[in-house]
Amino acid sequence: MTVNNSENKQLVLKGQVRIQIPDIRTKPVEHAIQILIRDFEAVLGEKPKLVIGPEKEAEICIRIAEESERPETFEFRFHSNEKNSWMDIVGHDELGMVYGILEFSRKWLGIQPFWFWMDQSIVKHTKIEIPCIDFVSPTPKVRYRGWFVNDEVFLIGWKDPYPPSKEVWEPVFEALLRCGGNMVIPGTDLPRNGIHYEVATDMGLWVTHHHAEPLGAEMFLRAFPGRKASYQEEPELFESLWQEAIEEQKDKKIIWVLSFRGQGDKPFWEDDPTFDTSEKRGAMISKVIRKQYDMISSAVRNPVYCVALYGEIAELYKGGYVELPGDVIKIWADNGYGKMVSRRHTNMNLRVPSLPGPGDIGKHGLYYHVTFHDLQASNHLTMYPGPASFIKQEIESALNAGADEYLLLNCGNIRPHVYALDLIRELWSKGAVDVDEHLSHFLSRYYSSNQEELKELYRSYSEAAIPYGPHSDDLAGDEYYHHPARKIIGHWLQGKGHQPDSRLFWAVGDVPFDEQVKAFEKLMEHGIQKWGAWLKRCDEVLSNFSDVTDKRRGMDHLQFHGALHLSGCEGFYWLCRSYREYGAKRYPLAFVYASESLWCYEKGLEVLRDSEHGKWNRFYQADWLTNIKSTVSNVDTLRRYLRMQGDSPDFFLWYKEYLMPETEKYIYLENTHRNPLSDDDLARGLKEYFQKEGPFHHLLGLRSVL
Repeated sequence: MTVNNSENKQLVLKGQVRIQIPDIRTKPVEHAIQILIRDFEAVLGEKPKLVIGPEKEAEICIRIAEESERPETFEFRFHSNEKNSWMDIVGHDELGMVYGILEFSRKWLGIQPFWFWMDQSIVKHTKIEIPCIDFVSPTPKVRYRGWFVNDEVFLIGWKDPYPPSKEVWEPVFEALLRCGGNMVIPGTDLPRNGIHYEVATDMGLWVTHHHAEPLGAEMFLRAFPGRKASYQEEPELFESLWQEAIEEQKDKKIIWVLSFRGQGDKPFWEDDPTFDTSEKRGAMISKVIRKQYDMISSAVRNPVYCVALYGEIAELYKGGYVELPGDVIKIWADNGYGKMVSRRHTNMNLRVPSLPGPGDIGKHGLYYHVTFHDLQASNHLTMYPGPASFIKQEIESALNAGADEYLLLNCGNIRPHVYALDLIRELWSKGAVDVDEHLSHFLSRYYSSNQEELKELYRSYSEAAIPYGPHSDDLAGDEYYHHPARKIIGHWLQGKGHQPDSRLFWAVGDVPFDEQVKAFEKLMEHGIQKWGAWLKRCDEVLSNFSDVTDKRRGMDHLQFHGALHLSGCEGFYWLCRSYREYGAKRYPLAFVYASESLWCYEKGLEVLRDSEHGKWNRFYQADWLTNIKSTVSNVDTLRRYLRMQGDSPDFFLWYKEYLMPETEKYIYLENTHRNPLSDDDLARGLKEYFQKEGPFHHLLGLRSVL
């Protein structure tokens, strides 16, 4: 139904809205129309009526422009006559129609880009009033813009089918389209029979490839197990895989990734030591890329190519050892922590600038991380630890340097990273962002109250992060509390404490092992104070929420992150304290501290479970990367080992020495007192003893720390 309000120039939609749709529709447009139907029903309470074909009476007319002047743009045009008013959603091409439909949903139905991931409360209305003001969408700053759904283990483990089903992928790709994205790498190394590529294509997205899977081809060793993965020795086999990939995709919207890395996403020369110079390595990469380029150009009309200048390829390119065809988009990558420099390789951190130079002609783009997995200090479960102003600075500088043709964003599992993803949505659309204004708008879209207090929490989040190194991007994510901790436990229990752990040099230097552990202890003590204060403030703010759904949202998207940081800091701190007491041969106290570590890390698991409510049931089940459960298991192994140091073989001695009443020590009968306490019960008893009257509390300040 429409109400003609010509005096105020408004189109008023009520009841069952009539929508005229083209009689010939592509899959992406059809999918967008179904989203619009769902959104209308959610807001107005009634499904709209679809009218097919031209010259039908309808309040909304969805159509394609007669002349496509600007790709992927759209217009809203308003019309009226004596009887009716109506509006056109006019797309300049297929994606333009999709964006126009989704922008209508956002602007007038209130359905925000991350409605699904933020559990947005959809406000119901009896009518929708639309000002009759024509609108022409601007051209986005970045031509190809999208997400790399990388390290997506939660999406894998969330639902039972593997690989993930359409039910899992559609909310991912809908959010990307609502953000104005047009490109995706839908997952990492998923089975080729998965539906992810098909769903992405059906929804209108360009598909591109992982730099370790050039052309989207099958991995060599999967296709040819037992053969040597050497292009020099087996060029025909490699080329057969590339040709197969080209045939499969040549009629789809593909951004072809040209690359040559070794199997398992590593430099190919690690498996072929004959490539022992930069000249040899660069020559091989150049040869392979040229071959891939020629194969595609002979089979695909107007192909779009890119090369990921990632890791060793960037270093070789900047050194002048790699030659690329002139029309290939060169993709520059950040270091995984948001800084446009080369990434850290184990302990090597050259931080070579990763941006095109003034004389580097051609098209350039970016591969950027707001989440990362590197088994060192990255954020995977938690939000990007740096300030929004840092992301703004890096992206705007890169765009201004000419890297504006392509922006591929590592989006991880979406849900933990919504704020940063929304920030970059504005950057790839406009080329610039006011971070303060953006945060205000972000909060107003998803929260109905307490927005100023939430704003302060988002701003101060990065101030609580642990700076573990000298650079502005050296801020600890959740992996920092787990991967180094597990390395320490392994080094310790393997009896290597007499030498430093070289795997930790990047974090605490080449110093004796006990000093490495002590350095982590000091950082964790600092982190406990900062994250404890931030989380306390967060809890205070949330306690004042009157809206239950807003409070739950704040718990999932703010408190969740702080609680994981704090539990990780505390767990790692007590692990380090345990090692100190072990070195002094105070084994009962080392056992108590290891137990404290275990209990703190277990809080992290509780945080994950608490966030798995409603549709999010099991969402964090596949925490295989940060892997809090593995850390808990490692610390439990350590605790069992420590109990062996003095309480073995009957596991009764510490109870007798510290916990048994004095009146019983000399008269008990073994046949009634030999049921050993569990590790938890013994640890709690010893903790209470040492706090009150133990022999070490006056030396170690147990009252203040326990």
